[in-house]
Amino acid sequence: MNTTPFPTPHSTPTADSHEPQVDTTQRMPASVGRALVLGGGGSTGNAWLIGVIAGLAEAGLDVTDADLIVGTSAGSTAAAQITGAKPAELFADILAAVHPPRTGPAGSDPGPGPVRPVMNQMERTGKIIAAAADAADMRRRLGAAALEMVAGADGSRQTQWRSTVAARLPSQLWPQQRMLITAVDAQTGEPVEFDSDSGVDLVDAVAASCSSGAAYGIGSSRYIDGGYRSNADNADLAAGYSRVLVLSPFGGRSRTPAEWGLHLATQVDELRAHGSKVETIFPDGSSEHMFGANAMNLSLRPSAARAGYDQGRALAKRLTEFWR
Repeated sequence: MNTTPFPTPHSTPTADSHEPQVDTTQRMPASVGRALVLGGGGSTGNAWLIGVIAGLAEAGLDVTDADLIVGTSAGSTAAAQITGAKPAELFADILAAVHPPRTGPAGSDPGPGPVRPVMNQMERTGKIIAAAADAADMRRRLGAAALEMVAGADGSRQTQWRSTVAARLPSQLWPQQRMLITAVDAQTGEPVEFDSDSGVDLVDAVAASCSSGAAYGIGSSRYIDGGYRSNADNADLAAGYSRVLVLSPFGGRSRTPAEWGLHLATQVDELRAHGSKVETIFPDGSSEHMFGANAMNLSLRPSAARAGYDQGRALAKRLTEFWR
């Protein structure tokens, strides 16, 4: 799970390649099905996502039956979790977990990625984004920086990161329903969406999507956080679905210039222009302090989950007609 929300499409290997088979062309026909989009947002974002979904379910609205689930970064972990276990159980596990309070300053957590950056992750990536000419340039620069972090490494950190991600997933099998897990090819800067037909284990897809520091290796390819594909939510991948529900821990905010056209608001407008009905859920004002600089503060996960749960219960009645 990352502290860096945000960065749009990618290359597909040949059919006889041993590399992951990544397909961005498959989409549902227009005006068909329901899509659930789970955005990135670090540890607290993941907890909030689980809380919202558990709250909705408690109030009688199960959104885990979506025809498509899009998961990005922390949202990729949540996507894999809600398709492998009941939201109520996941919510209870968050509340029961014990985390020591953080003693460092806000934003000092390096995050649980394969490599712990020396410089604060938000500051480091912020400088790269500011220097980029456009989205494609940003992704290439971020990929190059992530590749530098693993140059000469022995692979032990990646093994540890994979084990960490695997321990968070109730099931390591892709679900029956369609799921897209986002990432970016660190070597080319091209956006990637993994699914059950990609030839990539679910654990590896999620680990790549959450790799906000060093590049994560799958075969001979390397990947960085899915939040750099277009933004922390990647709602554009729900194009063609009649109803789209977006859960955005970062409240739809983006770190990229508006003129790049990557903001969630722009994607929502495009979805609606093509006939999709879209609803978005953002953390309310009383819980915003738990995200952003505090996104990797594990001690805030129970509070973030409760805040999401309360929102889910409060919104269920209004969203039921939309979803069903």
